[in-house]
Amino acid sequence: MADRSARARTARDARPHERVASLPLWSPDDPARLVMWRNGVGVSLAELSRDVAALARDVPQRAAMINLCDDRYRFLVAYAAALACGQTVLLPPSRADQVVADVERAHGAAWQCDDARVAVALEKAGEPYRSAPRVALEQVAMIGYTSGSTGLPKANPKRWSELDGGTARNLATIRAALGLPAKDVEPLPWIVATVPPQHMYGMEFTVLLPLLGGMAVHGARPLFPADVAAALMEVPEPRVLVSTPLHLRMLVESEQLFPRAALVVSATAPLDAALAGAVERRLGGRVLEVFGSTETGVIAQRHTPSETAWRLYPGVTLQPMADGTLVRAPWFAAPALLPDHLEVVAPGRFVLRGRSADLIEVAGKRASLADLTRRLQAVEGVRDAAVFQPDEEGVARVRRVAAVAVAPGLSAAQVLARLAPLVDPAFMPRPLILVEAMPRNELGKLPRAVLLRLLRGGGE
Repeated sequence: MADRSARARTARDARPHERVASLPLWSPDDPARLVMWRNGVGVSLAELSRDVAALARDVPQRAAMINLCDDRYRFLVAYAAALACGQTVLLPPSRADQVVADVERAHGAAWQCDDARVAVALEKAGEPYRSAPRVALEQVAMIGYTSGSTGLPKANPKRWSELDGGTARNLATIRAALGLPAKDVEPLPWIVATVPPQHMYGMEFTVLLPLLGGMAVHGARPLFPADVAAALMEVPEPRVLVSTPLHLRMLVESEQLFPRAALVVSATAPLDAALAGAVERRLGGRVLEVFGSTETGVIAQRHTPSETAWRLYPGVTLQPMADGTLVRAPWFAAPALLPDHLEVVAPGRFVLRGRSADLIEVAGKRASLADLTRRLQAVEGVRDAAVFQPDEEGVARVRRVAAVAVAPGLSAAQVLARLAPLVDPAFMPRPLILVEAMPRNELGKLPRAVLLRLLRGGGE
């Protein structure tokens, strides 16, 4: 593997954004540094620059690009080319034709870019940029969407200054977790990710860190244990595995042997402390759980095996609101309202108490759907589960709780009998639907619409 420069991005971190009008599209601007491992070879920044320039020449004059690329490298090229042309990148909440059409219609002058379009442009690759293109700090660099887990998708615009600031904090967090100096250390870790780049978590750790943080990422998206092991083996130490609780459980429960991952980052769903400890034993490194959202990006972290409370990133403040929590950070363009209820328990530390849509009331009693789900998942024999309230708000009928679970060899009655000592009778799920596998999406989430379909179909 070719040598790569791993100089930290410190000059830009120290320079206040208000003093400049733009920042480079990538940094450090070292042509020799590797940004990705793809098809058995390293891809240098010079090669990325050449490919971005090639696609940029074919970019139509539109205001926004809908990035539909599945290939991690082509996604990166398309994203960078759009920004180089002053466009906003739109990330639909799903690839369903109707959803993409709705996004395109909502944003007017948008165009679609997929793997095939990037591949054609790269066949005509010419010279790379002489230096990194500049991106205006105020440019809306992406619009992401909230997932459909708790409601209709909502657009969340992010300026380049916000993405740049968040990346600096994520890089500093990774350095600290690995015990690396704050700057000028070589080599920086390599990232292997089981998550796609199309959502905020994947965008932050597999697109922005290679562009703005000097790190490099494996181009594959391994899902099965053997594939994860192979991808880790292909890149040098230190390695960072970016994953989800769903994928991490698969790794722990497998018999696969894994190369050491110095750091395992987890997000998208709560990570059980016992599972986190098992991950550390199997992969040999430290587990870092990060807390964030499409609205905010990552704002907090914790070492799950030893910490319950979350540690806020420096400068982040929380303000409780009736419908959630208002989050402020130095790199935000404006405060962001989260539907989560975050309780500050010490300076810079908080615990998650639930979401506005997660807190329910049945027969005058209150509970959290997330807590009920954790209790059902803890039942012996239950491999996965989700508790939800099927009735829409405002419907004049008796409120009830339903659940979907994977429990091989058990009947619904047996699962309920084991759950009974753990929850108040008012919150016992009726019905409990048993399925062979939970239909989670690529980030391990369960959209409400999918749960309702399972309920109506009796698990079919």
